[in-house]
Amino acid sequence: MDLNLTPEEQQFSDELRAWLKENVPTPWEGANDSEEESHAYFNYLRDWQRKVFEGGWAAISWPKSYGGRGASVIQQAIFQEEWARANAPMLVNGLGLALIGPTIIVHGTEEQRERFLPRILSAEEIWCQGFSEPNAGSDVAALGTKAVLDGDHFVVNGQKIWTSLAHFSDWILLLVRTDANAAKHKGITALLVDMHSEGVSVRPLRQLTGESGFNEVFFTNVRVPVSNVLGRINEGWTTAITTLMNERANLGTSIYVAYKRNLDALLERAKVTTRFSRPAAEDPVIRQKLAQAYLELEIFRLNTYRSLSKLAKTKVPGPEGSISKIFWSEFNQRFQQTAMETLGPWGQLKELDDNRWVYGYLRTRGNTIEAGTSEIQRNILAERVLGLPKSY
Repeated sequence: MDLNLTPEEQQFSDELRAWLKENVPTPWEGANDSEEESHAYFNYLRDWQRKVFEGGWAAISWPKSYGGRGASVIQQAIFQEEWARANAPMLVNGLGLALIGPTIIVHGTEEQRERFLPRILSAEEIWCQGFSEPNAGSDVAALGTKAVLDGDHFVVNGQKIWTSLAHFSDWILLLVRTDANAAKHKGITALLVDMHSEGVSVRPLRQLTGESGFNEVFFTNVRVPVSNVLGRINEGWTTAITTLMNERANLGTSIYVAYKRNLDALLERAKVTTRFSRPAAEDPVIRQKLAQAYLELEIFRLNTYRSLSKLAKTKVPGPEGSISKIFWSEFNQRFQQTAMETLGPWGQLKELDDNRWVYGYLRTRGNTIEAGTSEIQRNILAERVLGLPKSY
C-alpha cells in the first residue's frame, strides 16, 4: 500500500482544504436541550449544507451526472479526513446524501432521480430511514409494517422506531411488507413516503444525553402512490441491502481524526487534573490505560488504510466494514470509560470542555447498537469470513 497521494489526489486535498478554510462557519454555541434551540441549530446546519452544495462539495461520491464529483475511494477518504480536521459542521441531510440518495441512484426510475436527488443535495428536503421496528431491529427482515394495494396507491399501517431526524424530515425511505405469505426476506417493498402525508405521526425519544434525535413514527392508513416504489414490488430486500451496504461503508478516516482529537484533549487534561495529590498523568494505572488507547487508535488507523487499499483495488465492499464497525464502536466505549476514570469527579461536569466528556460518555452507549449491533457484525464475520454455520 502506497500512502503517498498522487498529484490528482493532492490537488483534490489542497482544493478542499482551501475551501474549508475559507467557508467553515463559526461553531454553534447553543445547547440542544430545548425545542426552540434544537430547531435553530437544525436551520444553522441546513444553511451550511446549502453553502456546501453551492460550493460543489455536498456529495462527492455521487456520479457527476447527478451532481456529485465521481470521487474515488481515496478521494472520499481524504474528504472525510479533511472535514474532520477542519472541525466542519455535519451535513444535516447526511442520511439522504450517504444512504438514500445512492440507493435512489441505483434502484430509482429516471423520474425519481430527477425529482429527489437535487433536493437531497441542497437540503431542500430532509430524509430519514424507516427500517427498524419494536420487534425488528437488527433483524430488519422481521418487519411487520404492512402496505396493501388499493388501486394506484398502497395503504400503509404500522410503526417504525429509532428513526433518526424523523421530526425534521420531509421524506422517508420506508420498508413495508406487501406479501404476508412470502418468505421473511421476500414480500418486502421499499417506498418513498412523504412525511407530511395524512396519517403520519412522529414522537421524539429522549436519550441519556438529553437529545431527541431518534423518533417513533406511526403510519395509520397512509396512502402512497405506486409510482413511489423504489425498485420492484416484493423485492425491497434488494433495495434495503444497497442502503445497508452504504451505511456500513464508512471509510473510517473521519472517525480516526475525531477520536485522535479526543485522545489529545484527554492527554492534556491528564497533565493538569489532580488525583490523590498528583496529576492523573503520573498515575501508573491511568498511564497504562492512556497508552492502551493510543495503541488501539493506531491499530484502527492502520486497519483503515489497509481496507482503503483493498477497496480502491477491488471496488467491492467486503467484511472490512464489519471489522471497522466493531472496532471503533467498542474502542470508543473503552476510551470514554478511561476518560471518566482519568478526570474523576470533574469529568461529570457539563461545564468542563463544553460538555465534551459527559456527552461523550453517555452517547457512546449507543455506539455498539447503531448501524448494526456488535452481535450482528460478529455473525457477519463468522459466516462470511470464517465460514462458520449460521446462528439461529
